[in-house]
Amino acid sequence: MIDLYTAATPNGYKVSIMLEECGLPYTPHFIDMAAQQQKTPEFLAINPNGRIPAIVDDGFPVFESGAILVWLAEKTGKFLPADAKARSTVIQWVMWQMGGLGPMMGQLNVFKRYFPEHIPAAIERYERESYRLFGVMEGRLATSEYLGGDEYSIADIACWPWVRAYEWPGLTLDNHPHLKAWADKIGAREAVQRGVQVPPRAEMTEEAKRQFIERARTILA
Repeated sequence: MIDLYTAATPNGYKVSIMLEECGLPYTPHFIDMAAQQQKTPEFLAINPNGRIPAIVDDGFPVFESGAILVWLAEKTGKFLPADAKARSTVIQWVMWQMGGLGPMMGQLNVFKRYFPEHIPAAIERYERESYRLFGVMEGRLATSEYLGGDEYSIADIACWPWVRAYEWPGLTLDNHPHLKAWADKIGAREAVQRGVQVPPRAEMTEEAKRQFIERARTILA
């Protein structure tokens, strides 16, 4: 049995989607980040970085959403090609999401939705970079059915929850027709629809907003 430690964020949804896609039995544990549950000794024993998501698979802890996707893909033989070059292509896109799409859109969310001061230069930077990354995906999907190639893979599972949330920081897909078609196609999958209900998204509390703001301030320090 797999224990999933998660919250209603794009990174959290990646793993619940993957578990649903693979048909693996799991028990979800919803982490209250406003209450700092991710900083307790019990959770830090699973993920010393104190972030969601994390899993414990038959006693073995795995943290970082991309690493969890790879672990589950290798465990089940699903959504990660066996061919070395095809496998590398998929993993490259997963790493691309972890290093670019997620961090850039995450910071855009912070500065547009939660930061107490309006800082146009910061907003412009992260908005411009988010659109640049959308353009990267648009170019890829103009010539490939999925990000990793001809088959649905963990590359799509990694990127889709972030693209799904494009309206939250005020972005649009109007100039990215291939990306929009891809997003709609992934979102129509039954396992994906189930995955984004684990857990259902709730309104962010004032305490959670304060924590977002404090983390964002470190960028400017």
